[in-house]
Formats: sequence, C-alpha cells, structure tokens
Amino acid sequence: MRFSDFSCLCIILSALLISGKAEIYIATVEGEPVISYMGDIDGFEATAVESDEKIDTTSESVTSYARHLENKHDMLLGMLFERGTYKKIYSYRHLINGFAVHLSPEQAEILRLAPGVKCVERDWKVRRLTTHTPEFLGLPTGVWPTGGGFDRAGEDIVIGFVDSGIYPHHPSFATRHTGPYGPVPKYRGKCEVDPDTKRSFCNGKIIGAQHFAHAAIAAGAFNPIIDFASPLDGDGHGSHTAAIAAGNNGIPVRVYGHEFGKASGMAPRARIAVYKALYRLFGGFVADVVAAIDQAVHDGVDILSLSVGPNSPPATTKTTYLNPFDATLLGAVKAGVFVAQAAGNGGPFPKTLVSYSPWIVSVAAAIDDRRYKNHLTLGNGKILAGLGLSPATLANRSYTLVAANDVLLDSSVMKFSPTDCQRPEVLNKKLVEGNILLCGYSFNFVVGTASMKKVAETAKALGAVGFVLCVENVSPGTKFDPVPVSTPGILITDVKNSKELIDYYNISTPRDWTGRVKRFKGTGNIGDGLMPILHKSAPLVALFSSRGPNIMDFSFRDADLLKPDILAPGSLIWAAWSLNGTDEPNYVGEGFAMMSGTSMAAPHIAGIAALIKQKHPHWSPAAIKSALMTTANTLDRAGRPLLAQQYSETEAMKFVRATPFDYGSGHVNPRAALDPGLIFDAGYNDYLGFLCSTPGINVNEIRNYTHSPCNTTMGHPSNLNTPSIAIAHLVGTQTVTRTVTNVAGEEETYVTTARMEPAVAIEVNPPAMTIKPSASRKFTVTLTVRRVTGLYSFGEVLLKGSRGHKVRIPVLANGYQR
Repeated sequence: MRFSDFSCLCIILSALLISGKAEIYIATVEGEPVISYMGDIDGFEATAVESDEKIDTTSESVTSYARHLENKHDMLLGMLFERGTYKKIYSYRHLINGFAVHLSPEQAEILRLAPGVKCVERDWKVRRLTTHTPEFLGLPTGVWPTGGGFDRAGEDIVIGFVDSGIYPHHPSFATRHTGPYGPVPKYRGKCEVDPDTKRSFCNGKIIGAQHFAHAAIAAGAFNPIIDFASPLDGDGHGSHTAAIAAGNNGIPVRVYGHEFGKASGMAPRARIAVYKALYRLFGGFVADVVAAIDQAVHDGVDILSLSVGPNSPPATTKTTYLNPFDATLLGAVKAGVFVAQAAGNGGPFPKTLVSYSPWIVSVAAAIDDRRYKNHLTLGNGKILAGLGLSPATLANRSYTLVAANDVLLDSSVMKFSPTDCQRPEVLNKKLVEGNILLCGYSFNFVVGTASMKKVAETAKALGAVGFVLCVENVSPGTKFDPVPVSTPGILITDVKNSKELIDYYNISTPRDWTGRVKRFKGTGNIGDGLMPILHKSAPLVALFSSRGPNIMDFSFRDADLLKPDILAPGSLIWAAWSLNGTDEPNYVGEGFAMMSGTSMAAPHIAGIAALIKQKHPHWSPAAIKSALMTTANTLDRAGRPLLAQQYSETEAMKFVRATPFDYGSGHVNPRAALDPGLIFDAGYNDYLGFLCSTPGINVNEIRNYTHSPCNTTMGHPSNLNTPSIAIAHLVGTQTVTRTVTNVAGEEETYVTTARMEPAVAIEVNPPAMTIKPSASRKFTVTLTVRRVTGLYSFGEVLLKGSRGHKVRIPVLANGYQR
C-alpha cells in the first residue's frame, strides 16, 4: 500500500467531524491468514495447511507471520485515525485476516474505503440457543465398551466450548474419583486464574479456560460484578453444555433433596477447553465469539461445540455462508476441527434456522423417551393433568384449596401481583397453613421475574402442604417444562383444565355480599411427579427446534443444501449447573438443571463426535459428519416414522410426520456411526467450489472472506459431496454426483436403491458397486420433474452392503416448470 494513499485518507479524516456514536466493526483486509498463507512475502515462510490439517502454532514461521499481520492491522489503523479516536479490540490472524475495532460510523466508512480493506461489517449480537440420554442413545452398552469403557471414552480428545464459561468445582468436572489425567501435548491453550481465589480454572479434566469480552466492554454491555471477568460461569448455560458433551460418568443428580438419576457426558473422559464469550444479560458479540473460535483452533482443540447463534443476520451480509462467523468456522474446519452448532429455537416455523453452512454440523433438538407428568385430583373426582417434579401430598387424603387472592393481608398490595405467590409476607399464614395454595401464572413467569421455585418457597413459608399454579391464558409458542420443587406442587398448563379448576373452586367457595370468602370448601390432592414415564414414541422432533428449508441469502431464497443435518436429544436434559447461575430462576443456587433447547442437542453431537474421533483419529470433520448422518435413524423406537411436534389450526399442539426439514438425516445413532462402512468426504477446496457454484454469490465476496479466487466450480451447489441431496429449483431433469469412500477395512459390495415421492422421479447409477478398502467410487442420482406441486418432494438413496452396512442419504427437490 502506497503512503500517498494513506495521506489522502488522513486529509479526508481531518476534514470530517467524527460525530456518530462509536460501535464495533469487524474488518477483513488483503493478505492471507496463517491457515492459507503460501509464502509469497519475502522473509516469511509459508504457513498454509492442507485440508483437515492442524496449524503448528509452535513453529517460528507461524508466530512471525501472525505477528506480521497484527503489525499491519495496527499500522493501517494508526495511519487512518488519530490515537485515542478508536480502539482495536482484536486482531484475527489464524483463520481470517482482519480485526475488530471500536469506531464511529464515519470512521467506519473511511476504513471501508481504505486501500487493502476488503469488507467492514458492524458487529452483531449472538444468543444462547437454550441424565438419561447416554442410555437412550445406547452409549454404555454399544459404544463405550468399544473404546475401553466409560473411563476411557473420549480419552485425550479436546472439546472446545464457546459458551458462558464453566463452574470448575462441579463434580461433573472433578478429578478426585477418576484416573489421573496426563498432559495432552497437541493442546497449547492457557488457563486463566480466578481473580478472587487466585486458583487456576484447570484441573486436568478442564485443560484450558479463557474469557473474551473486549467487544462487550467496548460496547458498554459488560458488568464485571454480574458477568465475571474470568472463565467463571455466571449463567449456568456453559457448565450445562460442557457436562452434556464431556461431563464425568455416574454423577448423582440431586435437586431439592430428590435424586433424578445419574448424569454423564457423551464422552466422559474427553478434555474440556473453555472459551467464554457469552454473558447472562446480553448474550454476546460476534467479535468476541470469532476471537474465541480463532483462539480455540490456535490452541489445538479437536471439536468445537457452539450453542450460539445470531440474534438476526448482519444487515450488510448478502449471503448466509459468508460473514466473519461462518468464514472463521470454515477456517476451523480446514484446520481439522469438527464443528457442531445448535440449529436454533425458532420452530416449528419454516426457515428459522440460524446455522447455514455446509462445513458446520447443524443440530436439531429431539424429545427422548423420558417424560414427566403429574396430576391434581379435585374433590369432585375430576383429575387434571399438569407438570411438577414434586412429591405427592399424603396418600388417601384431600386438602382444602385456598386461592392467593382470597387470603391477602391487605387489598392494597394488589399492585404487587400477589396471585403469583412470590411474596409470602402479603398472604395470611393462618388461612394458608395446612392447605393447598392456588396461584396464578402471570406474565412475570414468562419474563423471569417470577419462578415456580419462589412459589414453592412461599408455600413452605406459609405452612401450606402444597401449591397449584394455574395458566389461565397462554401465547402461541409458550413452552412449559417441568420444574423440580421441594414441596408438593403442580403447574396446570392446559387453559381448559385451569378453567375447570377455577370453576370448581368458585362453586365450592361460598362468599358474602362483599365477595369475601365465608368458608373454603373445595378440596384436592397432588400426585407424585418425581418418576419419569418412558415412551416408545421417541424420539420426536421438539416443537421449538428450528426448521428448514435452509436459506442461501437474507432474501430467504431456498438453498441447495439440506439443514438441519441431524437430530439429537435436546428436551428436558439434566446436566451440571453453576451455583452462580442466574439464567434460569428455578435453579438458582442448585448444582443441576433440566434445560431444553438446541443448545442441549449440539453438545450431544460434539461428545459423540469425540468418540468417533477417538476411534478414527485421522478422519476429517466431513468424514465424522458423514458417519453421523448416513447412519441416523428415521424411525422411532416402535419402528414408526419419526413425528414432529407442530401447531394445529387452533394453535394447540399436534404431531405430524416429520421430514428432513425437521430432522435432517435423522436421529443420531452413535453405535452405527462408529462403523459407517462408507463416508462422503469433502475438504476446503470442495467448500470453495460450493460457494463458487452457488448462484447469486459475488466472486469478490467469496474472495473477501476466503482469500481464494473462484478458479473452479462444481457446476451446481448440489454437487457438493455431502451425505444429502437438496435441489431447491428442479427444472426438467438434473443429475448430481456423489463419491463414497470405503472406511470399513474390507472389500464390500453395495447395492444402491432409491425412492422418492411421486411428483419427482429418481434414478441411481450404477445399481451396484464393489469397493476395496480405502478406495472411492462415484455414483449419480438423476431427478426428473413429473408433476409441479409447489411443494418439496422427499426421498432417499440407500446403499446396502454385503457385510451388513447400510448407508442412507436423504433426497429432496422442489419441481418447477420449464
């Protein structure tokens, strides 16, 4: 860059009044990042890695070139702007070449016009996408024994968590009762020290712990008292996700004096590397998240678990696949890191995914076979269903029902919403004691200022034998999860049941002419809600889990790429919680929490990927993804097609037959994924070819983020070698190609068959293939429009091997007229 160019810009700068409110911007600049630098600058050796190869961050060539890039970033900013008018937040050097900087909008425009600057985007926020599952997935009997048992499952595999931190003192992460953890030479991350106790956050199980908050601090969102300027989890979410993937095996889950079984991570011997970039009140900033991912890959993690997604797409980004976040993850995959990301919690509505790119494994959430139910029996014999992880009231005995608004000490307290039973001091203990307290589910419960835990505490303080919480009106999409409480209690979620209870109470409660109760005569008793009920109709796609089709841009045009990729347990998942955790008011001060969300599904896949990586250490991220997808189940435990929760016309919940837009390739099957027979492999150049083949993507935009020209294409994006086929706009006939590689160690003959819904014809060739160990073979799938319906047609290609392997890929296409 010529000095005269800078001089012109500096003159422009001095003439402008820097008046706009400063914000954080992420800039990418010319020059290759470490991962793809080919050595074309004098004095700096090449640092590029082959696809799926880790960066050797200990080499002098890497450290010197990374230092060179950071110096260039500092020089550019220093020549454009006066010192004190900006603040550089991060330099990104390993996966993308750029930086995050705190600037005014006017300064950002100057930066955008500067020579050598490729792209400048305003930072945007991300949010969290918020035990029995090892048994449900068959890990103890079918998977862990193949790797030496639970005490070796995931040995020396490092899973990085970009989340809200960790509570390091939790038994799920303790080393007291496990075999000693040795060093992991490939991992070079650091451990921060707790500023209060001066103790390291690491213990061998936790192998790295860092926090990233520079962007949050610059934006004025960070509160060190609440958010903790350390890896400590002030939320609970990060501890929960880490324990799902890699928590110790056999940890008793005790909450409010009740034990709900024993918890275990998917890979209980895997190491945990913490990269805290999410915070309780505001979520997080992409600038911090990108810095955390860059550091995690630099440190040498094997797997990345991301239970995080954007609040909304960045306004300046045209393509879902090309932004600093997804481009950084593409670099991570090039460095051999497997990435599992939560698909999003926008379901059951279509096109609500927040995970888009083919190099990422996008995980949808399933309900497993364990359900919790409870019931309230009224004095008139009616039984009302509800939710409540609580003990029962005494058997064969009924208790008087007393409504909170009938036992107020002072009617003037109505402004405090006393019917939600959060403040025992406003209710008359003499009238409540020995009875069941009836409370109302107000909007305060929705926003988190009221909690079922507090209702239980109020009931206990007043001497009530139990409580009932009634939902009298509900917004579409409201999700109710059972909550453990220390005293008998139940939440009546069905509005009709709540009305029946209220009608019974009013009929049974005589009043004087002023409305004051003369005598409480209604009775009831609360059932036992502590024991789970196991269902065969599992798994089910959870109502909240985001649905496809995937989108290629923010005009919401359908992509030629299936998302989500796979389904994993994500509803009512017990796992570790931070004692400092405040994200969920019902679990404040508790060591475990039962949470739902695709946030819980993604670490299931991250942990299972660690088990596959342990068995097949040289497999690429795409190979692991393929093994997971091609062996997934599309039938439930009763042998019926998977169902999905959906809204009916009356906004009540119903069950419909699920499609790949709900579950991707199906529900994860860990045992089969360890031995898939064939894999569909892909690498960095394949992903570049996908981008270059996607219509509507500007080649300059691709170069801005990948630093690579579009020298080759694959003709159509559906030719990317993924274990699924999606054609969003099928006109006439289209043929796509796939390549499979035999990873079974023995020659095997595969017979190929295909089926499709009637509107689209499908043909696969060749009809049979014999493939030697480590050899690859191509096959083609031809789709032809038979009838235009305006809807997607779904089908599959099945490859059945002579040695018992079954390889299945979903196929979907939307036919159009010529």
